[in-house]
Amino acid sequence: MFDSPLSASAYDVLGVDPAADEDSLRKAYRLRLRQTHPDTGGDAAVFIQVQRAWELVGTVDARTAYDRGHGFADAFGPGADGPSTPGWRTPTRPADTRPKARSFGQPGGWRRERYLMLIREWAGRGVTVEDPYDPALVRSAPRELRRMLADALAEEATARVVSDLGIGYTVWHDVAAPVRGGTGDDKLDHIVLSPSGLYAVLSEDFGGPVGVRRGELTGDAVPGTPVADLLARVRLISRAAGVRFGGVIVVLPDEDLVQAVTDLGKVRGVPVVLVARGALGNVLRQGVPGARSIGGNEIFDIRTRLQQAVRFV
Repeated sequence: MFDSPLSASAYDVLGVDPAADEDSLRKAYRLRLRQTHPDTGGDAAVFIQVQRAWELVGTVDARTAYDRGHGFADAFGPGADGPSTPGWRTPTRPADTRPKARSFGQPGGWRRERYLMLIREWAGRGVTVEDPYDPALVRSAPRELRRMLADALAEEATARVVSDLGIGYTVWHDVAAPVRGGTGDDKLDHIVLSPSGLYAVLSEDFGGPVGVRRGELTGDAVPGTPVADLLARVRLISRAAGVRFGGVIVVLPDEDLVQAVTDLGKVRGVPVVLVARGALGNVLRQGVPGARSIGGNEIFDIRTRLQQAVRFV
């Protein structure tokens, strides 16, 4: 929540001015708890956000550390330019010799490139933008630009989870899926082939709580019909490759969901689950309810078909 380019600050969530004194901050926290508590008709996801905000600024030491960062979280630790540089960069991971999943394509690559081009156009105005990931610059950018970066980060985070599952998994990122009447950026974020099934995966960060109604995502920040659009792309890839997807997985930040896993049942004949990022590994290992497991030579056949059919954006 607070390490997303779309996230509100802890003070925004608590509904208090950043300069508020300790007593005012505590009163605001208690008020927000009463307003958002599920037992009094509040939103459970917002209630969790309020608790997390208090963890960040509720003590003198925590608030000092938070304010020192100007309310901007460093999503992945040290930035590319050194340990004191915050920002939303791709993390540098320590060496790991364990076998990784087979991976093709660049997770989040299309949106990273678009973000870099558009943020420079928006902010540059003829002046060189030294750091397109500077938190203050990102926070001041239009929401559509922040959303683009947030989605890129979400895709990269999913890619790391799948990679750590091991060599028994194969994943394709940023797969082109231009449906009729699309927006020009139609793609499947990830296709994951695993012993538990073949899945299309959508990685999103809407910057706020997300619910479900009649097989579709709902929420103030949720645009359009993400599940229906995803299923249209799944059908396109399914026909092109001659494969059948066992299910669809929508991955969201842990803080934006009340439950770690929500089974939406079959939507247009395809099993769909809504998953918090922290639970994604277990879901891929155990399988989506209703999905058919894959084994033996069938895995090699499906992998070959997808390799021949997949194109990247």
